[in-house]
Parts: sequence; C-alpha cells; structure tokens
Amino acid sequence: MKLPVILLSSALLLAGAGSGLAQTAAPTDPFQRTAPAAGRPSVTAQATAAPTAPITLPGVQNATFGSPRASSQGSATRVVFDLPAGVTYSLTPTFTGLRVDVQGARVQPAVTTALGSSVTEYRAGGGQATLFTPFPLSLNGGWKAQEATLATGSRVLIIDIGAGVTGGAAGSRVLTSAPVTPAAQAVLNGLGTPLPAASLPAALPPGDTVQSGGKVLPPAPALPGGDTARPSALTGRVPGAPRGDLLAPPRLGKSPGQTRVVLDLPSGATYRITPGPSGLSIELTGLSVTAQGERNASPELREWRSEPRAGGGVVTLLTAAPTTARSGWRAQLLPPASGDLHRLAIDLSPAMADLTPLLPAERVVTAVPPVLATRGTALLALSASFVKPRVVIDPGHGGRDPGAVGRITEKAVNLDIALRVRELLTAAGVDVVLTRDSDRELHPDKNTDLKLRAALGTPGTALFVSIHVNALDAVSALRGYGIETWWNPNHPRSSALASLLQGNMVAQTGAFNRGLKNTQSLSVLRNSRVPAALVEVGYLSHPVDSQNLTDSHYIDRVALGIAQGVREALVSGVTADADASSVPLAGTSH
Repeated sequence: MKLPVILLSSALLLAGAGSGLAQTAAPTDPFQRTAPAAGRPSVTAQATAAPTAPITLPGVQNATFGSPRASSQGSATRVVFDLPAGVTYSLTPTFTGLRVDVQGARVQPAVTTALGSSVTEYRAGGGQATLFTPFPLSLNGGWKAQEATLATGSRVLIIDIGAGVTGGAAGSRVLTSAPVTPAAQAVLNGLGTPLPAASLPAALPPGDTVQSGGKVLPPAPALPGGDTARPSALTGRVPGAPRGDLLAPPRLGKSPGQTRVVLDLPSGATYRITPGPSGLSIELTGLSVTAQGERNASPELREWRSEPRAGGGVVTLLTAAPTTARSGWRAQLLPPASGDLHRLAIDLSPAMADLTPLLPAERVVTAVPPVLATRGTALLALSASFVKPRVVIDPGHGGRDPGAVGRITEKAVNLDIALRVRELLTAAGVDVVLTRDSDRELHPDKNTDLKLRAALGTPGTALFVSIHVNALDAVSALRGYGIETWWNPNHPRSSALASLLQGNMVAQTGAFNRGLKNTQSLSVLRNSRVPAALVEVGYLSHPVDSQNLTDSHYIDRVALGIAQGVREALVSGVTADADASSVPLAGTSH
C-alpha cells in the first residue's frame, strides 16, 4: 500500500481526545497505596556504541535507530522516529508502555525522562526502544502508530500516546520489510559471533544485578477468608430473597502491584464473571444498574463501566493485561462487614498466575523415545544402540552465593524447581544431569563457577537449561513480573529451545509472558556448546509475583512447563545433534 506523503512541522500537532464517558468521583480508597522508594533506577546501556567504520558483515547496514522527536498537546504525546531504508520493527503494548523491537539497525543507547505528558521516560539499547507511560496500554487503547513519507522522501514512524488515543496497530505488529538474518542482527544488538570465553568477563543473568538482600516491596494484601489464592467459581448468588437495590459505584482499594474492586451486592443478587483478553465482564441480576464509569482508575484497572440490562446489568473491568480463567485476577464473595450487603471482592494484577494444584494425570511428562547412537563412523546393525538423551539442568547460584534475596532466596527456589524437573524428565526416560543437587556453589569465584556450569553443556549432551529468579531494585520493582527466557547465539538451535521453554511455562502457569530475550551475552549460555537457554521464572522483587514463587503449586507448574519444553525439544530435533532426523518422533517404537 502506498504511504501518504505528508509534511511534519516541529510542532507535530495532535488532535484532542474526548472520552464521552460519564465519570464518577474517585471513591475513597480503603487501603493506602505505598509508593516505591524515591529515586530512579540506574541503567546500563546494553547495546554497543555505533562503530566508527561501516559494518562489513554481509546483510548488515551501517544504520542507526533512535533520537526520537516529541511534542505534546493536552494529555497526548506524539513521538516520531526516522526509519532508515531496510529497517524492520515490531510494536508491542505492555503494562508499562510501548516497546519497539528493531532489526536492521543499531539502536542508539539512551535514557531520557519526560518526552511529554504521556511519555514519562524513553529508554533504548540492545535492539529495543521503550516509551514508558503513566498508564497501561492495550492492543488498541492508549496508543496509535502509523508510517508516513515526508516531502524529502524519507520515512518516519509516528506514535501517538495518550489515555484517549485509540487505534494501536494492525495485530499490534507493524513490519516494514523482510527481516535481516539472525547473524546480522546479532551484530547490531551488540552480541555478534561469540568470542573465546577467556576474552569475555563473566556476565550475570539480568536479575543478578540486584544486590542480595536489597529492599523489596511489601507483599500485596490477600483477601480475607478461605481459599484466597484461587479465583472463585464464575457464577454465584448472594443468600436471601431478591430486593432489587441500586448498585453503588465500585469501591477501589490500591496496593503496590494490585487493585481491589469491591461490588456491594444485596441479598438475592447473582453474578457471573467472564475473563477475556480485555479484562473481566460481570453480569449481575437481582438489582438495578445505572450507566457510569471511570477511566485510568489505577495502573491495573484501565477503566470500569456499568451498563443497565433487563433484570440487572453488566460491570466491565478493562484491565492492563489479559485475564484468563486462572490468571490475572482473583475473586471471592465475602459476608457483610457492616450492614446487610455482601461484598464481591475482585483483585486485579497481571502478576497473578495459576496457583491451582495439578491433577495427578497432569503430573506426568510423556516418555521420550531413546536416541539412536552408533560406535564409529558406519551405521552397522551390531554396533547400533539406543541411549537416553542427556540434558543438563542448572539451578543457578548455591552455597555462599544466594542470588537475589527477598521474601524467598533465589538459590533455594532454583534448586527446588530443578529437582522437580529432574523427577519429571527421569520418569520420561531422560538422563538428567544437575550442575548441583544441594546447597553449594561449583567454585567460590563467580566467573569460574559460571564457566564450570556451562562446561557441562558439551558434545554428548542434548540440551542445557539454567533456572533463575528475576529481581529489580525497589524503585522500579512494580515494572517487573512474569516469565522470560534468554538465549545467546552460541548454537543455531538455542533460540528454538528458548521458544519451546517459554511457551510451555506460560501455558502451565498462566504467568505474564515477557517473551524471549537475547540482548545480553550471558556467560553460562555463551560458553555452552549445545542448545542452551536461561529461564527467569518470576520476580521476587514484585509484591504479587513474589507470592507466586512461595506457592508450591506454582513451582509445580513451572517445573512441568520446563520439563514439557525440554521433551518437545528432544522429540522435534531441537538438540545438539547435527541431524535432527535421527531423533525419533513421539510414539515411535523401536
């Protein structure tokens, strides 16, 4: 499609955005929100500086991305990026802002505060640029992106951000041309071809940059009553005969990382809660509902609105992240605190994961067929045998190295998960090697310790998986929650392994999906000679995510997700073997 030719002035005026939504006065919060510690987190640019000479690696151009221009009108901010020829990018709205992943150019490292009224911070480096916002973004709410061609013929990416801006981008993803090769992009991201281990310093997993024993945010308060860690049934009824009372506006309680919505329901009222990609829909009967609402109610609640229906009405809670039947929310019907109205209390947080126990049938990983192995260079009937595939599982830290410390100690959680993964994979016919099976480090020197762990990922091993827990400093702790998986270009199949692990862990836990990361060269990955990945299974610094990490059912689900990802990699040929066709498919008999 031909792009429109427009002229952009330095003002870059924005159209005002009206809400058209009836507003109510902000309700009194029954809980006091505690603010993070004052100050800003320190930031180290992950990308290397632009070279002084053109890059000569085939497929890589000497182009840069960054230096945004910004202007504001009212509450909306417009940010404009120049697009060099051949650059590709994807746009991803998140709970904290808009992320731009760039290919085909070096992203200029930068940290800039207050680009405008709706962009509180701009950070760039390591192949990514992020526009941080004071409110969460949805797939098509809070932002809009488009390309344009200037009169000079150059292309620009225009991003409008504001609470009243809508449109997003088609499928939340905009690609401007075919992507560059992975090898070329690795150079642009500052990784490049792995150097000899001796020439590189130790590089710690991202969460390990937080000092052990550092301050973490207090846990978010749990709902009083019974099974507070589980969502309620989708339907329920308040005891007593229907009275048809008028539903009052919801009461909101806010604590770090979590918002509580309380609906006061009269006797005889019924409710049905339906989660979805945009939030929760609550159908009510046995009472009267009026049209009202509020936008930007809290970081976790983008908007609430109520609408009358025959016999009752619907209350919609638009959340900052998708909700499912088992994640993103919790609910419970509580008895009256005073008076005669019951309370339907709904907690919202994108960090709330699936804490339901696994059923006995779910605690099993399907058997992995053994791998064909031969002695010598010829495949002879008498020399062929079948052996169990060998996988190295690395519980990070140990001994005098506790890792991150908060409500839990990282080294203990890592080992707990690794032992459960070993149990699952061993029962499935996998030869599992743990880098440690007790509370110990491999060497008192951290650099040597990391190299010794990676050294187990040598030929003869199919896969290497390192397990860690993430953390952020207290001043930015609310930005960190969920699961992510790291890979380095140490092996052609490392990225595929990381993708399988991430997908299976998120599917089992319902945790917030932070995706795949490869913008840092990590010692334990780059020194491995087989497909390797490092999983960060949650943030102990987050007041809600840290509760997940203390729950045995969540740990069970993380371990099952890792084991399932490893099995899928083994049976689909994502291993160190050069010939993937030698790996039998699931169900193959021998």
